[in-house]
Amino acid sequence: MNAINWFEIPVSNFERAAAFYEQILDTKFPLDTSFAGMRMAMFPYAEPGVGGCLFESQEVRPHADGVRIYLNGGNDLGMILNRVVAAGGQVVMPKTFLREDIGHIGMFSDSEGNIIGLHSMA
Repeated sequence: MNAINWFEIPVSNFERAAAFYEQILDTKFPLDTSFAGMRMAMFPYAEPGVGGCLFESQEVRPHADGVRIYLNGGNDLGMILNRVVAAGGQVVMPKTFLREDIGHIGMFSDSEGNIIGLHSMA
């Protein structure tokens, strides 16, 4: 069992946010408009993994404080951080080694102002 089942990253400009994440993660985000008054773009994942989405609604707003999530940085999170500025974000913590058994982390501010972490072993 995972400690996390689902996550939502709030966005204020859906198109801008989807383009940002598609560019830095080099993937497409399927759009889901089946819920009235909100739009979601799903992070691709394999079952039974943890899913999440970009989420636009009148009830949520992007923010830099609060809960921090760490996305999978793949084989080397530095490759993702290298694309952040060109995509309209800002690196707020460069790739940082923690320990051999934990690996590396880094953080960025996305196009909406959310602070998001990345994790990779290398």
